[in-house]
Amino acid sequence: MISESAVRVRENIQQVIVGKDEVIDMAMVAVLCEGHVLLEDVPGIGKTMLARSIARTLGCRFQRIQFTPDLLPSDVTGINYFNQKNQEFEFRPGPVLSHVVLADEINRATPRTQSALLEAMQEQQITIDGVTHRLPRPFMVLATQNPIELEGTFPLPEAQVDRFLIKLPMGYPTEEEEHQILLRFQREDPLEDLEAVTKPDELTEMQWAVRQVRVENSVRKYIVDVVRATRAHPEIQLGVSPRGTLALYKCAQAWAAIRGREYVLPDDVKLLAPYVLTHRIIISPATRLRGREIADVLMDVIDTVPVPVERI
Repeated sequence: MISESAVRVRENIQQVIVGKDEVIDMAMVAVLCEGHVLLEDVPGIGKTMLARSIARTLGCRFQRIQFTPDLLPSDVTGINYFNQKNQEFEFRPGPVLSHVVLADEINRATPRTQSALLEAMQEQQITIDGVTHRLPRPFMVLATQNPIELEGTFPLPEAQVDRFLIKLPMGYPTEEEEHQILLRFQREDPLEDLEAVTKPDELTEMQWAVRQVRVENSVRKYIVDVVRATRAHPEIQLGVSPRGTLALYKCAQAWAAIRGREYVLPDDVKLLAPYVLTHRIIISPATRLRGREIADVLMDVIDTVPVPVERI
């Protein structure tokens, strides 16, 4: 069952990552939806460590790309080079042709290089010199970025941010968790001994099973109403796109499957909305001047949408 696999994945990652159960669960939701995750928080929180732990746990082919201002699109996608021995052009694949790609500090690359991921993240393919190359399945991008330091960074365009299924903050550990971190890393790095608990074929089967989770008409309408309400709210300058509607729908199915259910509840939608929708919303400048955050405005939106109830 998917719920049993999710427990195995969580327990395996927890051998490296202390606490952060909710973050791990949300990352698993993205895996089951074959979506992409944007990990945003201050340096040293464990974003890269979490991404590496997820890749090892899933047993998938993994590549890390360190995004820098001098990184070129061909460094991500690959190139066609002339083989003098064979006297013909050959394709040399880039790191993006992997199951799990870690785009570390993605906002440090130029917009031109960032855009090299657009086709891969949406169509799961790359096109080089007019030739299309399909990416392996499953495929997901785990990107990290620092929201504090602005010097030498290039903000992600809305088209790219919208391609991330979920945006996750890590947050500082509690005092007890920080003590556990010191003890766990006292002698060796637990990541080195981390073993896979799933395989790519198993993940593909689970991703198919998630799509079979039932969503009642009333719950589907609730998802649509929440998203459409973001487009009509006076404090929101740019509401959620239809891609966001589909993302919330898929995530609700995955969360229900992780919880061992074959159906989605309205509470699933309310729980997931902040992770799925917050990064897809732009609030008005006047709202920012009043000190309002996107998360606060989104919760106001959710509170205004009637929740479907079962009629007896």
